[in-house]
Amino acid sequence: MTTMESLIGLVNRIQRACTVLGDYGGGDNAFSSLWEALPSVAVVGGQSSGKSSVLESIVGRDFLPRGSGIVTRRPLVLQLHKTDQASQEYAEFLHLPKRRFTDFAMVRKEIQDETDRVTGKTKQISPVPIHLSIYSPNVVNLTLIDLPGLTKVAVEGQPESIVQDIETMVRSYVEKPNCIILAISPANQDIATSDAIKLAREVDPSGDRTFGVLTKLDLMDKGTNALDVLEGRSYRLQHPWVGIVNRSQADINKNVDMIVARRKEREYFATSPDYGHLASKMGSEYLAKLLSQHLESVIRARIPSITSLINKSIDELESEMDHLGRPIALDAGAQLYTILELCRAFDRIFKEHLDGGRPGGDRIYGVFDNQLPAALRKLPFDRHLSLQNVRRVVSEADGYQPHLIAPEQGYRRLIEGALNYFRGPSEASVDAVHFVLKELVRKSIGETQELKRFPTLQAEIAAAASEALERFRDESKKTVIRLVDMESSYLTVDFFRRLPQEVDKGGNPAATTMDRYGEGHFRRIGSNVSSYVGMVSETLKNTIPKAVVYCQVREAKQSLLNHFYSQLGKKEGKQLSQMLDEDPALMERRQQCAKRLELYKAARDEVDSVSWVR
Repeated sequence: MTTMESLIGLVNRIQRACTVLGDYGGGDNAFSSLWEALPSVAVVGGQSSGKSSVLESIVGRDFLPRGSGIVTRRPLVLQLHKTDQASQEYAEFLHLPKRRFTDFAMVRKEIQDETDRVTGKTKQISPVPIHLSIYSPNVVNLTLIDLPGLTKVAVEGQPESIVQDIETMVRSYVEKPNCIILAISPANQDIATSDAIKLAREVDPSGDRTFGVLTKLDLMDKGTNALDVLEGRSYRLQHPWVGIVNRSQADINKNVDMIVARRKEREYFATSPDYGHLASKMGSEYLAKLLSQHLESVIRARIPSITSLINKSIDELESEMDHLGRPIALDAGAQLYTILELCRAFDRIFKEHLDGGRPGGDRIYGVFDNQLPAALRKLPFDRHLSLQNVRRVVSEADGYQPHLIAPEQGYRRLIEGALNYFRGPSEASVDAVHFVLKELVRKSIGETQELKRFPTLQAEIAAAASEALERFRDESKKTVIRLVDMESSYLTVDFFRRLPQEVDKGGNPAATTMDRYGEGHFRRIGSNVSSYVGMVSETLKNTIPKAVVYCQVREAKQSLLNHFYSQLGKKEGKQLSQMLDEDPALMERRQQCAKRLELYKAARDEVDSVSWVR
């Protein structure tokens, strides 16, 4: 393969890849940037200017729809791929990727049918392109974009905006700085009225990107010629004008072979008294070679920027693939390993929340430092140890036999009644920590990026964690209630030993006996019980958090998913696969990214394979 064929074939294949990328992703920024960085040739001309004949001459096949009015109603992205001389010619449409067309009459029909599928059988236009690839030994590697012919008036069945709509569509292609404009003008019309030249002058005032093509040279009035244009005197471009002799309508009707038509075109220029001296630089074959040579120079200049853009796109796609995760293996052992890895990733984030690496764990400390003390302060001890209630409880405890010194049973009943109030704050502390742990599980699942792919596994982990937290909560409640019950079941002996001494402090036993059923006596009993309850409250304020942390937080850190792990080992391959049933949207996105990545890497390999060519 020659240097030129290598370079142009490279761009052709990358453009083909970009076309597929667009089909898979649609609107991908990297795809759009890469497509626009590659040079292509847009064929521009007015209606009946001979655009179709020029394209068919370059391809060497009669394959485009013909007729009056607007025949090209959608852009046709035509990619030509040069094959070995012995290869059979065939065509492929992007919308029919598995079907090869060897009959080019069927290619013409499919172009017409595909146009009608989008625009209907009307004269409407659409900016949605048709992508056609032709593989032939008789073409040069080239990408051509056939655009609807520019028109000046709307005909019946077309909206009044059709003129502007077509121009807007054509401009969207030719305004791109890497677009080469093939401006088609008929020789039997004044070049000053050429729609193609007018538009090209506006978007490419320097003429660096414009190639002028003059068609229908054989249809000019006798005694006239187009030498002023072809030799650059009438309208000068940076690149030489090329004259084309289109097939006659009689040849088209007779289905004259394009190879024969090319030979007739060569003979016309070789024998023409007006154009004989330009014969070597005229005709469709020369035009194709001229475009190829220009493309080669453009591509050489673009290779560094194309390489940079491809590498940047590959880096971005690989980063996204890492974010989305790699495809899941079908082997049950590999699936089990994947599930365990995902569980560990979740568990690591959950522990980071508890240990302070991520926010949320501090809320547990808030339960112990704020919520529990506040709840203890709000307990109704004032009502329970009121003078009236103390008198009632002590009197009921004495029964028919009044107490002699200290009302022991009264004290016990008052203390036990007061300690029962500690059950509420204790259980509330357990529930509050349980709520925080459940919330941290939910956040941790949401923050485990690897789990986002697997909604079923997310639900399974959430259910397993919730079940474990429920068990921890039940055990924690039993423990804190035991702490309260322990305080009730055994009162501190030293407390009772001090009671007689406090009674005798007045130094007058007779007075104390007289006051046994007085108001002061019951106030002292209430005060003594309050002191004891306060002592117990301080103890529980320290021991309840320890019990909760031991039974809930510590267990959640160490064995949150232990039961889940034990159940995983019993599951069969089908059950494991169901747990790894991905979110369809993420699965589709990964497939898109994988396809893009494959095509970008192929493009990079293409660039590397010819970058050394000089």
